Amino acid sequence: MTGKLPFEALSVDTLAARLGANDALCSHIGKDTSRWKVREVGDGNLNLVFIVEGATGAAVVKQALPYVRLVGDSWPLPLKRSFFEYHALTRQEARAPGSVPAIHHFDESQALIIMEYLSPHIILRRALIEGRQLPNIARDIGLFMARTLFRGSDLHMATKDRKADLALFADNVELCDITENLVFSDPYFDAKMNRHTSPQLDSVVAELRADRDLKVEAQRLKHIFAANAETLLHGDLHSGSIMVTETETRMIDPEFAFYGPIAFDVGMLLANFWMAFFSQRGHEQNGKRDTMRAYLLDVTVDTWSVFRTEFSHLWRTERTGMLYQKSLFEDQGDRLGAEQALDHMLHQVWTDMLGFAGVEVHRRILGLAHNADFET
Repeated sequence: MTGKLPFEALSVDTLAARLGANDALCSHIGKDTSRWKVREVGDGNLNLVFIVEGATGAAVVKQALPYVRLVGDSWPLPLKRSFFEYHALTRQEARAPGSVPAIHHFDESQALIIMEYLSPHIILRRALIEGRQLPNIARDIGLFMARTLFRGSDLHMATKDRKADLALFADNVELCDITENLVFSDPYFDAKMNRHTSPQLDSVVAELRADRDLKVEAQRLKHIFAANAETLLHGDLHSGSIMVTETETRMIDPEFAFYGPIAFDVGMLLANFWMAFFSQRGHEQNGKRDTMRAYLLDVTVDTWSVFRTEFSHLWRTERTGMLYQKSLFEDQGDRLGAEQALDHMLHQVWTDMLGFAGVEVHRRILGLAHNADFET
């Protein structure tokens, strides 16, 4: 496949013929396409995802489609989202090494990324539904968030580099539009694609949509999301965008990446832990889940604690950007001033995080895309 061919969606039947000459793929799985085994495993809302196994290994081939897969071609989406996913993954790897799959190849014209096959990893959401208590996720995810969110901001980056990056990711308009509508607006009125458990939740939904203060707060959070370009976000950091084993955690699928508020990634992630907590009663047929509930609460607390500790460490050791520069504080012997500014920032992140977590819970119950935690 060359970068000059017009876009064509791959299939299980066509992948080997179309990618059989791709050096990056062949170097990882072998050149003999007759021995390739191709499976389509995409269970997300947007993309095709193939696992390709060959004589010498395996790889993942991910391809964007020109529409929302969950809905169909009635909802078109530009292929450029794979461009943003590729660039987000490269930046996340640079800022938090080992936290994302290795990238083997990117073909912009085909909206295609060839990347590391993670095995025996499973999706974190599935692990939590199954009641698995993974020992490292709070540490790994807390470090990932602190390192990517700090190092992608004006606290650390050179101003010229950050502004260029901001301009690049500003073009991820359509995926931002999905978040701006599906997360911050649609749950709060009778939007066409909303769905909820009816009639059981009908009265709750009516009460929520009549709550003026709640709607004002949701729009305040939407304003922050749209206007506060603090750092490069993952943009869709939930338990379905994380793959795990007992010893390793990897973040995937950052195609919603853009520059937004630090608190957004943190809030979305912790909301998914809280939803996993409240869903446990529905998964108790094989025994009580009291220890799993306690584990999930501990994970939530520990994730925030690790994030706060690492963010504070980076503040003290890597604050080289234009914001809160050390020439105003430490270089004048005013370490206390720098700590005061750090405390103020973390308090604001905490406050906004709780709001973002709340709207994430609402949209997962009342909006288009629900959580398997509650429906499996």
